[in-house]
Amino acid sequence: MSELQRLEPEDFLNSEKFPFVLVLDNIRSALNVGSVFRTADAFAAEGLILCGFTATPPHKEILKTSLGASSTVAWKHFQDTPEAIQYLKGEGYTIVCLEQTDQSIPLQSFSAIKDSKYAFVLGNEVEGVSDVFLEHSDMAIEIPQFGTKHSINVAVCAGIIGWHFISQRGFRL
Repeated sequence: MSELQRLEPEDFLNSEKFPFVLVLDNIRSALNVGSVFRTADAFAAEGLILCGFTATPPHKEILKTSLGASSTVAWKHFQDTPEAIQYLKGEGYTIVCLEQTDQSIPLQSFSAIKDSKYAFVLGNEVEGVSDVFLEHSDMAIEIPQFGTKHSINVAVCAGIIGWHFISQRGFRL
């Protein structure tokens, strides 16, 4: 770890984080959930918000793909989506859905506002982001795609938005 200049888990838990959370809205695959935990750890996100039937730790498949990140990344679970929205708004997060809508903007047009906190909502693998989140979001971002498929895996989207967000900040907390 020291050769890679990585923090030990206990030091990471107490370290400063980038001001964003990843919100998993009814994600079917616990493997995807574990991958997003690992991504949240990699990009020093404040944490994860797990909604609805999204699996929560400890879960065998989460543990398999998170490689321990489920114990280093803060998380909360809300069975009820409106409760999650109320929590996020109460904590001062700007809610941004990653979804293709008639009002979504392309990722490259999204500029994070300095000193603002963001909640990036990633939707169900089949249905996308729920209507409840879309109705209460502050904006929607669409990741440009050039192939034949109309969506990108949820864990891959988490990596793309995490990288985009921290790179806009110049990798400074």
